[in-house]
Amino acid sequence: MGVRKAVTQSRTAPFEVEVVVDGHDEVGEGPVWLGSEQQLIWVDITRNLIHRLAPIAHRKESIDIGQHVGAVAPRVTGGFVAAVQHGFGFVDAPTGRLEIIADVEADNPGNRMNDGKCDSAGRFWAGTMAFDLTPGAGALYRLNTDHSVVKVLEDVTLSNGLGWSPDDTSMYFIDSATNGVDVFDYEPDSGELRNRRRLIDIPQELGMPDGMTVDSEGFLWVALWGGWSVRRYAPDGTPDTVIELPASKITSCAFGGEDLSELYVTSAAYELSEQELRRQPSAGALFRCQPGTTGILAHSFEG
Repeated sequence: MGVRKAVTQSRTAPFEVEVVVDGHDEVGEGPVWLGSEQQLIWVDITRNLIHRLAPIAHRKESIDIGQHVGAVAPRVTGGFVAAVQHGFGFVDAPTGRLEIIADVEADNPGNRMNDGKCDSAGRFWAGTMAFDLTPGAGALYRLNTDHSVVKVLEDVTLSNGLGWSPDDTSMYFIDSATNGVDVFDYEPDSGELRNRRRLIDIPQELGMPDGMTVDSEGFLWVALWGGWSVRRYAPDGTPDTVIELPASKITSCAFGGEDLSELYVTSAAYELSEQELRRQPSAGALFRCQPGTTGILAHSFEG
């Protein structure tokens, strides 16, 4: 596992961006930092892979779970909870054995599950999308700790990034097809959402909003598919910082490292032509930089 370095520019200062894993993921997504293990996990959706990286030991492992995997999160009892092709499942970490616990959309073979995250109460949220991006064909679901499933939102086209404010009063949601980030009033005890409104509009020329994370100051970091960048926004939606990256299809990001000061960024090589791959040989890589702020440790699934 080699590390390459290249200097890229933001609006305010240069950032040193490292290619940590030059893995050429088809659709690398959903990075999650495991604080107790000092490791990063992420997925390659269309190759059915869950990756695990131990940065200090320079060790990377991958497991094939046998079907598309949109997102994973750690379970308090071990292994992972996963948003897989048509529903939710548990993954045994050493073997990759998948146990389906909820066939959420098994009756809709034209859909698959996509991005997801755990909230502070240990519930796992993940949404769906149509393979052909049929408008409004997807939804957002919540897997409760008792393994019951609630459909939270309907009429979703491309369910993507999720995040919560540090005080747990707001939840952020990206339906990529809407070119922006919405915010809800959030009730952490019940998981109830109210008062959906637009927080950030992202012009199409900047790329399509994909995955995201929230830092300890409450700022949002949004990965831009087709935009060669991750952009930071203030809690009121004001643009703040831009981190440019040497790949066009930037998919998601998460803070990691011992003090959560390192921003890990995933990317995709999906449907890039040979000419485009020559232009961006790091497409599909896992990147890392230190943007000068810290993140919030990811929550685990409590069920």
